[in-house]
Amino acid sequence: MGEWVGEMVGLDVWETCRDLIPAGSVFAFLAEHRGELFPAEMFVDMYPSANGRPSMPPQILAAAIALQALHGLSDFETVQELRCDLRWKAACGLGLNDMAFDPSLLAYFRRRLARSARPNRIFETVREVVKATGVLKGKHRRALDSTVLDDAVATQDTVTQIIAAVRAVIREVPGADTAAAAQCTAHDYTDPGKPKIAWNDEQSRAELVDALVTDALRLLGHLPEQQLGEKAATAVGILALVAGQDVEPAEDSDGRDGRWRITRGTAPGRMVSTIDPEARHIHKTRSHQQDGFKAHLAIEPETGLYTALALRPGSGPEHHEAAVGLELLADEDTPVDAFGDTAYSTGDARQALDRAGHRLFLKPAPLRPAVPGGFTLDDFAIDTTTAIVTCPAGHAVGLSDPGGQHHQRKASFGNLCTGCPLREQCTKAKAGRILTIRPHHDLQAAARHQAATDPDWQADYRRWRPPVERAVAWLVHHGNRRLRYRGTLKNDTWLHTRAAALNLRRLINLGLTRIDGAWHLAPATT
Repeated sequence: MGEWVGEMVGLDVWETCRDLIPAGSVFAFLAEHRGELFPAEMFVDMYPSANGRPSMPPQILAAAIALQALHGLSDFETVQELRCDLRWKAACGLGLNDMAFDPSLLAYFRRRLARSARPNRIFETVREVVKATGVLKGKHRRALDSTVLDDAVATQDTVTQIIAAVRAVIREVPGADTAAAAQCTAHDYTDPGKPKIAWNDEQSRAELVDALVTDALRLLGHLPEQQLGEKAATAVGILALVAGQDVEPAEDSDGRDGRWRITRGTAPGRMVSTIDPEARHIHKTRSHQQDGFKAHLAIEPETGLYTALALRPGSGPEHHEAAVGLELLADEDTPVDAFGDTAYSTGDARQALDRAGHRLFLKPAPLRPAVPGGFTLDDFAIDTTTAIVTCPAGHAVGLSDPGGQHHQRKASFGNLCTGCPLREQCTKAKAGRILTIRPHHDLQAAARHQAATDPDWQADYRRWRPPVERAVAWLVHHGNRRLRYRGTLKNDTWLHTRAAALNLRRLINLGLTRIDGAWHLAPATT
């Protein structure tokens, strides 16, 4: 990477207007320590050509996107601040008369950053500063949580998705326009509008969906045999997905006659937009749904510093809180006290974290009795070693061998429930009570017992779990719950950049300074 050799345009804002920049602010810190925090060699791999140089120093752009993420601004708003605000000019090293650069340069820099080998280098750099200060030394607690971030695109209905996907195939796949002209008759796909039908007529809508799905399947079946590039292959894959995710065979169809209708309900993992194929429907609770991604985070609850983050699609077992939580704690040097709500309290997660040596403060999921107010699983004596289960009435039965999708075992009391004086508190099933025992039952039972009876566990959970909610609030403040970019990779890079900026602000508030080439936290003065 060639070095940037441009001259400062106008007076040095930091040298001439230092008294106007708020002391103890992120602006003042970057103005003084930007070069040490973001040295030029940190970005060498992003500009591998030896024949040229970036039009603007990457350390200036790094400072700009950090401030942009901190304040939740668009590219245009960021450049306006760089042109008009002395604080921004000082923080990024621009001269008083510098008109900054075109907003597209920020998008170009973020794209290079996201596609590099270290897309989260800004967060990693600030994490190294955290480590150098020793602020987390001896602090062995980590609180986990997740929050939904709204996607940057409009949710599309089935008709819009199919039409958009067909258009994309016609546009990206060589020869697809000819195949579409011969095979697709439900709609004029060169018309930018929606099909002209009686939208208030259910039968007309059903016929349109049937015809569009037929068009999509016929187009897929008549595409020329050829090697596809990345964009073309993606377009074909999206069309195949949207042609099947929202439809099912018509009511009187055997599934082979090519007649379709809208599926009753929502398909699991449904793609909500062809513009951002990775966004998903997300249920954070049973009654509240959003479209977008999930941000997963781990914090140190005493300082509020983010220690690890991940942005993932909102559906799928591999993106569940318990699975991602394991990854968030994977880089911890020593075992920690892990705090989390019931989403992190799965049997697999407990086993993995327990084997790693972590102390678990994960709220167990409550048990639901088969009869309101009646006996739960914990009212039975379950010995998984001897495979014997004894009910509250003293009846004992054996456990079956593991089976089914989840390798569960079953205990069936059958006729033993007939005439049992405790039946009304136990089951309404005619065949008697059947218990399902999942793997890791002993771990879960011990966790429920500890959470219910151990006052020290309860006190620690009440004290150290809530701070992660404050960290979530910081993360989405200034309108940052709505994402600005499309796709997991770009938004994950943004999430780490915002967390880095928030961590930097927190460190500055704790007294971050640089002495003799090393980062320190200056003791508070009175």
